[in-house]
Amino acid sequence: MRGLMMDMPLQLSNFIEYAGLQHGEAEVVAREIEGDLFRYNYAEARRRIRRMGLALRRLGAREGSVIGTLAWNTHRHFEMFYAAPGIGAVLHTVNPRLFAEQIIYIINHAEDDYLFIDALTLPIVEEIAPRLTTVKGFVIMATEERMPQTSLPNVHCYETLLAAEHDTGFAWPEFPETNAATICYTSGTTGNPKGVVYSHRALVLQTLMGANFLYMPDFHPGQRQVIMPMAPMFHGNAWNMPFMAPFTGSKLVFPGRNYEPDKLYELFEGEGVTLSAGVPSFWLILLDWLGRNGKKFSTLKRTLSSGTAPARAMVELLEREYGVAYVQAWGMTEALMASMPMQKFRDRDATFEEIIDDRMKSGRLVCGVKARIVDDAGNELPRDGKAVGHFGVRAPWIASAYHKGVEAQDADGYLMTGDMAMIDPDGYVTLTDRSKDVIKSGGEWISSIQIEDAALSHPAVLQAAVIAIPHPKWQERPLLLIVPRQGADVSAQDILDHIAPKIAKWWMPDAVEFLESFPMTGTGKVHKLTLRQQFQDYKASA
Repeated sequence: MRGLMMDMPLQLSNFIEYAGLQHGEAEVVAREIEGDLFRYNYAEARRRIRRMGLALRRLGAREGSVIGTLAWNTHRHFEMFYAAPGIGAVLHTVNPRLFAEQIIYIINHAEDDYLFIDALTLPIVEEIAPRLTTVKGFVIMATEERMPQTSLPNVHCYETLLAAEHDTGFAWPEFPETNAATICYTSGTTGNPKGVVYSHRALVLQTLMGANFLYMPDFHPGQRQVIMPMAPMFHGNAWNMPFMAPFTGSKLVFPGRNYEPDKLYELFEGEGVTLSAGVPSFWLILLDWLGRNGKKFSTLKRTLSSGTAPARAMVELLEREYGVAYVQAWGMTEALMASMPMQKFRDRDATFEEIIDDRMKSGRLVCGVKARIVDDAGNELPRDGKAVGHFGVRAPWIASAYHKGVEAQDADGYLMTGDMAMIDPDGYVTLTDRSKDVIKSGGEWISSIQIEDAALSHPAVLQAAVIAIPHPKWQERPLLLIVPRQGADVSAQDILDHIAPKIAKWWMPDAVEFLESFPMTGTGKVHKLTLRQQFQDYKASA
C-alpha cells in the first residue's frame, strides 16, 4: 500500500522561496572583492536569484547542465547556489587555491558549460582557459562599472545578465529530487581530486538535520542568529550555511576574500555575528591576533568546526576568555551533517572540565546515520568509547560513489572515511587521527592528534603537526613540527618537557623541529603529505 501524501520533490529552491516570502526582511551582508560591503535582504535576494535562473536559461543552461564557479564568499556566489540548481542545472564549485593542473582537471572532468568567476580569480582563468575543453563562456560576477579588462572569449557581466530579465510569473521547475544539485571535488592528497555529487534530496535532508539550533549551546528561542561561515563556499557547500541560514531566517554574513584577522573581526563586531563556522587553523590565527591586540567579542557565542580535531587549549581559551563555545560536528565533503554538536545528558550541571570534554568530541551521530569502527581486518569493534578503528558511515544523504563511477563504499555499503575514531555507547564520535597520519610504532598506534593537542597547549606554540619518520627498530616514530608564535623564545626541550606529563612515555616524539610556517591545503588544513615528503629522509639524533 502506498501512502497518500502529496508527491512533491524536495528541491533547494524551496529554501530561498521560503526565506524571501516568510522572513524577507532578514539581511544578507557580503564583503565585495573590492573591499566594500554589500547589503540586501532575502526578499531582494529571491528576486535576483529567480532572474539569474532565467539568465542561465538564456545562456543555454538546461536540466543537467554543469555551471562552474571559481569564486570567493560573496553575495553573487550565494545566489548561484540557488539559481543553477533551481532550474535543474548542477552547480560545480571549484577551489581557486588548488594548483592550475588540478583546476583544469576538475573543470574538464565535470564538463562545465559556463564558468562564473570574480576579479580575483580572473587571472587564474585567463591562464588556463585555452585548456578548458567544455567551457562555452565566462561570467564575471561584478557590476558593469567594475568589470575588469580581460582576454577571455565570450565574457558576460553578471549584473548585465540580471538586468535583462524579469521574474514576473516565474516558477521554479519541478524535477526528480534525486537529480544532481551541486558538485564539490575533494582536494585529496593522492591522485586526482574526486567529485562528490549532491542530490537535491540529500542537501534538503542535510539542511533539515543541521539547522536545528536547539543543539547549539546558549540558544534562545526567538533570537535571530547572525551566521558568518568562514568555510569557503567551494568547501562542502560552505557546510550548507547558504541553505541553513535562509531556512532558519538567520542573517547571513559573507567575508569575501579577505580573511585577515582585522577584517574578520570588523565583520564579527560590525554585523553582530552570533555563530561562525570554520576549521581550527582560522581560530589559531585569529586568537593570536586577538591576544596581541587586546580584543574581545561582544556578540559571538559559538563557532562550529568539523574535519580536523582542535587543540583542547584553544577550546578552553575560547570558552574561558572569550565566552565562545567551540563545538564540533563530524563531517567531510562526502558526508555532511553526519553528527551534530551536543552536550551529553546529565542529571546536574556539567563542570567546566566536562563541558570541554564534550566539546572535544566530534558530535553525536544524528538520526538516520549508521556508523561503525573496524580493525585492519574489517572486524567490527565495540562502541565503548575506548576501541579505536577505521570509521565508516551510511545514510540517505552520504555519498555512495564519486563522479563518473569511482567507488566510495566498502563491501558492506559504508563510506570509507579515512578517519580513525572511537564511538561511545551514546553515539558520540571522537576522532583520533586520519588513517594515513596514524603512526605505527612497534605494532601499536600512536595518535598524532593527541601529541599535537599536547604541544598546542604550550603558550609559545602557534601550530603543531606530527608526522611519522622511519625507524630501524620500531618501524615508525613521531616527529613533532612546530610553528612558534610571533616573538616566542622556545626550545625543543621546552616543548618536550611540557608534553611529557600529557602523553604516554612511548609516544614521546623522537625530535622537535621548528618551521616558519606550514604548507596548507586549499581548505585550510595542514598539508601533511608535503611535510612527510620534506622530512622523508630525516634521522633523529641518537
